[in-house]
Parts: sequence; C-alpha cells; structure tokens
Amino acid sequence: MPVPKRKRSRARRDSRFAHKAMVMHTITACAQCAAPLLPHAACHNCGFYKGTKVMNTKIDRKVTRMQKKQAHTAVKGKKPASAPAESTQR
Repeated sequence: MPVPKRKRSRARRDSRFAHKAMVMHTITACAQCAAPLLPHAACHNCGFYKGTKVMNTKIDRKVTRMQKKQAHTAVKGKKPASAPAESTQR
C-alpha cells in the first residue's frame, strides 16, 4: 500500500482550506415586486431584470394555460354553424 514519503507541512495543509471560507452575499430587493434577490440575477417571482421582462414565471405559464383552456371550452361548447341539420321527412 502506498505511503507518503514525507510529512506534509502545516502551511501546505492549511493553504488547501484557505479558499473555503463562508461568504456573505448581498441581498437586494426586486424593483418590480420587492422580493429578495441576489445582485445581477433575474427575479424568480416576477421575471424582471433591470426593468425588462426576461423570463416567464410559473404564474405567467398558469395564466396562459387557463386562457387556452377557456378558449378551448368556448369553441367546444358552440355548435358549428355550417353543419347541415339532418331531416327525416321526405
């Protein structure tokens, strides 16, 4: 089984962990909805970045789905006007 040839010094060992410190990130508020937000990131709540809508959110997708569903049920509920009525009398 391999064994280290020399003992690793404390400085060399500790320098490996020098970059693992905890970092406190700055949290800002979204300009549109005031939700907590990391800097330089799009808001997950409203989808805005620097005042511009850049992505669709879950709420946007839900609204779109509901509109499509309502349009589909409205079309399905109506009878087509061009269909001729069948007549059994001669």
